[in-house]
Amino acid sequence: MVDADAVARIIREVAQEVILPRFRRLAADDIREKKGPNDLVTIADTEAEHLLTGRLTGLLASSTVVGEEGVAADAAVLDRLAGDGPVWIIDPVDGTLNFAKGRPCFGVIVALVVDGVTRQGWIHDPLADHTAIAETGQGAWIGSRRLIVAEPPPLHAMRGSAGWRRHDRLTAGVGKLVNQGSAAHDYLDLLDTRLDFAFFRQLNPWDHAAGVLMHQEAGGHSAMLDGSPYRPRPGGPGLLLAPSGDSWQALAALLG
Repeated sequence: MVDADAVARIIREVAQEVILPRFRRLAADDIREKKGPNDLVTIADTEAEHLLTGRLTGLLASSTVVGEEGVAADAAVLDRLAGDGPVWIIDPVDGTLNFAKGRPCFGVIVALVVDGVTRQGWIHDPLADHTAIAETGQGAWIGSRRLIVAEPPPLHAMRGSAGWRRHDRLTAGVGKLVNQGSAAHDYLDLLDTRLDFAFFRQLNPWDHAAGVLMHQEAGGHSAMLDGSPYRPRPGGPGLLLAPSGDSWQALAALLG
């Protein structure tokens, strides 16, 4: 384990140095496509990942990094998650499409995985200037405020996030579905009771390792759609987070 507040300070400093100064100030050549027009990388992503990599590995001897942009350049970087020892998982700008278009729904996500298990997590909202922090067995917090998942409302009144794909049965069975384009904000909203559930098909570990730990530490119930526990690896049948085991089962039935 590392000093969680020291990591939070590093994340905040990097956001202030290279992310916030470029928000709504990106030049055309500061943005490029990776796999398509909705899969972007900006100079803020690459610079933030570079700075976070250096500063976080400096905190923990023998640690390595799996970062979104590092994996985009070399998919073999993901193999580090199958090894022993500490690995930092970094999403330098989660919600890059929002960031590139000047929408205020983006964040920074960092997790520390040790021997394949997520032990600590951080989600920073640069515009609100606050950071959610979780550590195994120690709860989830923003500052001195402990985060607790609310009791589940009736299924027909639930608010949730389920991404871009249509989910007709889910749409008909719950109160409201949103798509924020940022896993960081989905997890922050789950922790702050603005969302009751979230379903994710795309399981990049930099999007979910920290958030799943936080949700569990706040008392929520999460599992892969086949009922197996989440692990910080890519791929799988989809990840569902809900306030309780019973509400998870009801939502899973709607998802088929």
